[in-house]
Amino acid sequence: MTHPPVLLRPAVPADLDALVELHTRARTAYYRAGGLPAARIDTPDGPARRREGWARSIRSATRTVRCALRNDTVVGVVAMGPPLGPGSGDGTVGELYRIHVLPGQWGQGIGGQLHAAFVRFLREATLPTGRVEAWERNDRARAFYARHGWRPDGHRRPRPAGACYVRMRLDTAFA
Repeated sequence: MTHPPVLLRPAVPADLDALVELHTRARTAYYRAGGLPAARIDTPDGPARRREGWARSIRSATRTVRCALRNDTVVGVVAMGPPLGPGSGDGTVGELYRIHVLPGQWGQGIGGQLHAAFVRFLREATLPTGRVEAWERNDRARAFYARHGWRPDGHRRPRPAGACYVRMRLDTAFA
């Protein structure tokens, strides 16, 4: 089946509702697939926190957010910028904060296009290394990153259900 083309463009404040909905649906799907009970997937303030986070990222001078649109509907998003948190790097690393694709759109190449936008970001900023964290029970995401050349770097951070976030690295020379 042929799908309509996907256009990538910078996110704007008018995208906030769509980004929160997309993020909520994607995270619900991967946490459920990883066995996290529904009651632990979200909190009542979760959508408001996600909205503030996306608004902050869109307004940021140091972060880049790109939306994937199909038929004028946001079906994916990628957010990237300088490393956050511990081991923030020495100016040679760019961080992929998140890639989300609407669950009904999985397997259609949208994630690959969003990933390519991240690799372009690294190259344009002359950053030789990318970094991302993936929930260790999110087999789909970890397999996606592995297909695109990412490798675990040994760093783990505790997260929901006794599982960890696993940090992965990408060498742009091989991407």
